Amino acid sequence: MRRILLAFIALIFMLGMAAKAQENEVERIEIGLSTEVIEITSNFAGETLTIFGSVDNVDPLVQRQGRYDVVVVLSGPVADLTARRKDRVLGVWMNVDELALPNVPLSYLITSTRQIRDMAEGPTIERLALDIDSVNLIRDDDIRARNSEFLEEVRRLKVEEALFRSFPSGVQFISQSLFRARLELPANVPLGQHVARAYLFKQGSLVGQTNATLNIRKAGLEFAVFEFSRDQSAAYGFLAVLAALIIGWLGRIIFRRD
Repeated sequence: MRRILLAFIALIFMLGMAAKAQENEVERIEIGLSTEVIEITSNFAGETLTIFGSVDNVDPLVQRQGRYDVVVVLSGPVADLTARRKDRVLGVWMNVDELALPNVPLSYLITSTRQIRDMAEGPTIERLALDIDSVNLIRDDDIRARNSEFLEEVRRLKVEEALFRSFPSGVQFISQSLFRARLELPANVPLGQHVARAYLFKQGSLVGQTNATLNIRKAGLEFAVFEFSRDQSAAYGFLAVLAALIIGWLGRIIFRRD
C-alpha cells in the first residue's frame, strides 16, 4: 500500500512538472525565403518575394481566436544620403540648405497579418520600426526635431519611388502554424544584402522574432561587361579600340561608293 501511494504521488508530481514545462514553452518563429538571391537584368520590372514561416508551440485557443499576428520587414542596404532644400535666390533656384543622413536604409518594405496599429502598441512599433513613419532616418533626437521637414520630405520621396512601402494583410496563415508573406519588390530595388526580419505577436505582445538575408545583384551580359571593364581595364580598353576599328572598317566596306 505504501509503494502504491508513493508511486501515485510520484505520478502526480511528474504530471505537474510536465504541465508546468508546457506552460513555460514559448512560441518560436522561423522563416525561409523563396529565393536567397535575386538577379537583376536589363529587363527586370520588379518581382514578388514570398517568405514562408512557421510558429512552434502554438496555443490552439489563441490561434482559433486569431490572436497571433506576424509582421515581416525587408530592410535594404544602408547608405549615407544628403537631403538638400532648394529655394529661389535672385531669381535662380539653388540649394540653400542640406542635411546629412548617415546609414539610411535604401528600401524598407513591410507586410503584416493586419494593420500594424491594431496588433501592437505605439512604443513597440517605434522601437522596432514596424511602420513607415517610424523608420529611423537619423538617430540624434535634437537634429531630428530641428529638421522634421527634411526628414518628412525624404520619407515622402521614398514612398513615391515605392522603396518605402507597407502591405497590410500581406501575411496569411495557411495552417495552424504555417504562414506565408508576400512582398512586391519594385523595379528600382537597391542592390546589395537585404535583411528580412519576422516578428511574432501574441495578443498584442511580442513573443518571438527571427531574420534571414536576401542578396540582390546584377546579372546578364551588361553586368558581365561591366565587371570585365572594372577588373580588366587594360584588356577592356584594348578590345574596345579593336572593336571600334573593326566596326569602322566594316562600315567603310558596306557603305563604300563605287
